[in-house]
Amino acid sequence: MSKITKLTPMLQQYLEIKQQHENAILFYRMGDFYEMFFDDAIKASKILGITLTSRNKNTDTVQVPMCGIPYHAAQTYLSKLIKAGCRVAICEQTEDPAEAKGIVKREVVRIVSPGVITDDHLLDDKSNNYISSLSYKDNGTQRIYGLSFLDVSTGEFLVGEYQANGNNEEKVLDQLTRLTPSELLLPDNHAVQMEALTKDIENLLSDICITVKDRDHFSFENCKETLLDHFGLLSLDGFGCKNYSVGITAAGVLLDYIHETQKTAIDHIESLTPIESENILHIDESSRRNLELTQTLAGGQRQGSLLSVIDHTCTPMGARLLKHNLLFPLQCKERINNRLDAVTYFFKESGPRKSLRTLLEQVYDLERLNSRMTLGTGNGRDMLAMKNSLARLPQILISLKDCNTRKLISLRDHLDTLSDIHELLDSSIHHDAPITLREGNLIKAGYNAELDDLITILRDGKKLILNLENQEREKTGIAKLKVGFNKVFGYFIEVSKLQAEKVPEHYIRKQTLVNAERFITPELKEFENKVLGAEERRTDLEYELFSEIRQKLAKASSRILKTANIIAQLDFLLGNAEMAHKYNYLRPEVGESDTIRIVEGRHPVIERMLPSGKFVPNDVHLDQSSDEVLIITGPNMAGKSTILRQTALIVLMAQMGCYVPAQEASIGIVDRIFTRVGAMDNLRQGQSTFMVEMSETANILNNSTERSLVILDEIGRGTSTYDGLSIAWAVAENLVNKKNIGVKTLFATHYHELTDLAKNNKRVKNYSIGVREWQSNIIFLHKLVKGGTSRSYGIQVAALAGVPEEVVLRAKEILKDIEQGKFDGTTRSKRSTPTGTPKRHPDQLQLFAPPQDPIRLLLKKIDLDDCSPKKALDTLYELKKMLNT
Repeated sequence: MSKITKLTPMLQQYLEIKQQHENAILFYRMGDFYEMFFDDAIKASKILGITLTSRNKNTDTVQVPMCGIPYHAAQTYLSKLIKAGCRVAICEQTEDPAEAKGIVKREVVRIVSPGVITDDHLLDDKSNNYISSLSYKDNGTQRIYGLSFLDVSTGEFLVGEYQANGNNEEKVLDQLTRLTPSELLLPDNHAVQMEALTKDIENLLSDICITVKDRDHFSFENCKETLLDHFGLLSLDGFGCKNYSVGITAAGVLLDYIHETQKTAIDHIESLTPIESENILHIDESSRRNLELTQTLAGGQRQGSLLSVIDHTCTPMGARLLKHNLLFPLQCKERINNRLDAVTYFFKESGPRKSLRTLLEQVYDLERLNSRMTLGTGNGRDMLAMKNSLARLPQILISLKDCNTRKLISLRDHLDTLSDIHELLDSSIHHDAPITLREGNLIKAGYNAELDDLITILRDGKKLILNLENQEREKTGIAKLKVGFNKVFGYFIEVSKLQAEKVPEHYIRKQTLVNAERFITPELKEFENKVLGAEERRTDLEYELFSEIRQKLAKASSRILKTANIIAQLDFLLGNAEMAHKYNYLRPEVGESDTIRIVEGRHPVIERMLPSGKFVPNDVHLDQSSDEVLIITGPNMAGKSTILRQTALIVLMAQMGCYVPAQEASIGIVDRIFTRVGAMDNLRQGQSTFMVEMSETANILNNSTERSLVILDEIGRGTSTYDGLSIAWAVAENLVNKKNIGVKTLFATHYHELTDLAKNNKRVKNYSIGVREWQSNIIFLHKLVKGGTSRSYGIQVAALAGVPEEVVLRAKEILKDIEQGKFDGTTRSKRSTPTGTPKRHPDQLQLFAPPQDPIRLLLKKIDLDDCSPKKALDTLYELKKMLNT
């Protein structure tokens, strides 16, 4: 852009403010618009689809690109910019333009970025919106990572620290992909120090917004002081992060960034919670993806995931807690069974379940409402939503009075109904309060005497004037006295000249007319001041009162958050019971045994996609004495992958404290679930299908324990047949023999040779998916049965998939020729155009060529021209012996 030869005072101010926020689009308030200039205008106009114009069109200076949006519609435009990954600095007028001397003072009051949004319409109410910070310490021999997450909209603040080891960065990636922050803060030297890790983060979280902060911000002492000041403490040990240092650094940087961008109190952030890692069931990023826990493999959609099926919550807080519990299942038997006891109570007691769910449907998002009050952005509608939510709490408490489980008794006893807060809101906030705060109608009549007077004046002004007129007539005895108004004198009392002698002494003459005299009185001037300033004063007073109420709510933030947490837990339990009732799920037995026993188990997602009763359930038994590794063979499309996945999902749901889709389920608590399912390329990271497959397999072999559950589907298919079989065999052997204890494993494969593992190891069992043949067709029974199979029905499956008939027939022909040693791959046989369907169904081509027939070999060796009768007879005896063996 060419250099501007002359700047107006307004543009000078704009550029000074913009210089402080170079990485953000500046919303510069001018009257009823937010204006953008220069590069901001060019960029924003493209994203928002608005007209780009220019300033200084009719002057000698260079034209300045500009565009603008109405301030009252800013949220819509702000949403588009945030979704496009932009940061926006909101610059407001901080003084009244009418009182300004020179250019109106302006300053940035808030910075909005993907990680710090709090507005409802910009957020997914069923998911947390985390901003994260990553720090590290490298002393040459060891690297430690600190990781912190914060949801500004709820106040949840997490911290974790990971010691450097061979799997260190995987732990960092695992947490980031688990909680999927929308923004990540990194030190400005991260490109050098963490280049590979940063690339992995950007590949796995393609939409994440990376914000670089000066490395000076990542000072442990400064960050620790920031946290201590915020929480008003002398030590952070009480939060359970006593030994953290790099984690404290990450948390401090994050909190400082929130102060910097929000520019207001953030008292709703009340504690710092260590990320739980010891007592949870671990599921790594690839396994979460393979099992489609929160989104589908195809398209990344919530619909079709496990979360979409099990979510029967009524409140946004409950939905977020459900997702958290799905991502952090438990290992603690007591905690799991406490949840299950509560779910069982609601499952059996339909009355309390229905009444409580009806009440919860009327409860709004208390966590995010509370945050907006604390941040000073809550409006009248937010307060009405909070009031209506709090109104349900006494009834919720009554509905819990007969509950008899430890979990529910604890929730009931700790439920604060916040009756004083409800009373405040009910007495103060108008039932039809607007979203905006400068239009009046925020505060109820009866809450403030001065406001009531102003409302009365505005509503009954003429009537009050008549009353004042009548009062003065009675006092003075002047029958024709009247109260008038003009723009010069305001309100006045007018008396005819004939009656002027009756005017009291305290009347002050203001104007003499031909036939009348005009007077004012102190009382009339007071009334005039009230009437003329009533509208403006009413608006200002309502805003003052509203702000005071908002501050009172902010002071009650801790109580509101505790109540919101109890409502979320209650909603999670009720939703679980509703799901169990609706889908015919049952309570699993969860204990410390080494056995997983599932009777008539069903896949929770696939079952919902089929007509009622069409899903075929299956039994699965795993232990570490007789059925540790199950080798499952069978054709494609028969249901192997479904059985594998549903087993993992049932175990996961049980350890969440949920009922499960089965007739019976006994779950010995597992520490980790590993999956290697499907053949997903990871080309974005430059990895082939086989490399991804082997990387995930290596992770399983290196980190699984005797308490883990491993799900393997088609190991070794990404390479040659011989290599693939060798790898699959070696992997299965390792899992069954690991530390002489082994790992509970479901292993689906097309390598039928693996069934031979069961011959040498009593803990390996063969299973297959039942299939029936009928007139050259196959029927999938989708039933897991004991015993392996030597056929995969690949050609028949191809036919079912719609492969043209001529190709299918040719494939059958080639297969038969190969088996008979007649196919050389260059010519078609004489049977290349068969007239009918072959009667014989050839077996699938075996991996290893069958040995040559010994009888044929013997016959080939006989030289008939040099064969005596004795030798011929001996040969005949030998052939007969061979046939009998």
